Amino acid sequence: MYGMRIAAIALASALAAGAASAQTTSSHGSGASPAAATASMVAAPPQATFETSLGSFTITLDRIGAPKSVANFIAYARAGHYDGTIIYRVVPGFVIQMGSIEPNGSSRPTQPPIALESGNGLKNVRGSVAMAREASPNTATAEIFVNLADNPDLDAKPAAPPNTTGYAVFGRVSDGMDVVDKIAAVPLGGTVGPFAPSASPVTPVIIKKVTVTDPPAPNPPPSAR
Repeated sequence: MYGMRIAAIALASALAAGAASAQTTSSHGSGASPAAATASMVAAPPQATFETSLGSFTITLDRIGAPKSVANFIAYARAGHYDGTIIYRVVPGFVIQMGSIEPNGSSRPTQPPIALESGNGLKNVRGSVAMAREASPNTATAEIFVNLADNPDLDAKPAAPPNTTGYAVFGRVSDGMDVVDKIAAVPLGGTVGPFAPSASPVTPVIIKKVTVTDPPAPNPPPSAR
């Protein structure tokens, strides 16, 4: 490998290489690096698939960046809170919003609000999913929105105390953004929901079902136990 002009040097090099190989194999079993072994033990992030009357889209949830928001959303989804509700706000080039409004305009009851997590560094960019809320910071319940464009005005203000401004991003659309864009293009002028007709679909977009997939963490390899 290095020219090996002297047999003794070649023998020493071979012995050293063999020892290093044996140590690596003994430490990691299959020869995988510690980083690779650690990565293999990390659970895939949870996902939620929204089946709507215009098609399906999937969001990948960021449990590390927004643990409270993700746990809150999963609890609502698994309780069937979103099933049979509508996407009641559509503002092209801005957001689509959904949560607790039924096709007849009535609102479903919600659980106590959660703390704002807007200081997590996640940005309101196109395809991101965030918690809607009232004017006060800690007022988010079940309402969520998908950003149709980059909306930096919805991010936390850098000079403000953490988690007092902005809207908490807790996931992103990982599949079906074309369906989200299709929803964003529906005719507006409806009368169902809390927003003006200019932001309300003429024909309600129904959320048929929301299904959460939350894979368990894989078992660690024997060498990592």
